[in-house]
Amino acid sequence: MPLGPFTLVAIYLTSWWIVLFVILPIGMSSQVGEPPKDGAQWGAPTNPNLKKKFITTTWVSAIVWVVIVGVVWLGLIPVPQINPESLPAL
Repeated sequence: MPLGPFTLVAIYLTSWWIVLFVILPIGMSSQVGEPPKDGAQWGAPTNPNLKKKFITTTWVSAIVWVVIVGVVWLGLIPVPQINPESLPAL
């Protein structure tokens, strides 16, 4: 397996943030029609359901992570090996 533990965690965290920004707007309805009474902004959702969206983001990004790691592990996308001796001297 060409991926180390740091790379695996980095791939998961990156996919988690991308999936979060995809899932955040799902099911949103803004306060339309009447002005907000509690000091909220006009475009603020009445119930954002953040806990549910974070849980959904976690399991969807786990699936995305498994697919990415599986593709790399099967060799469909090769990960280049960096040889320190072949790098130019600074």
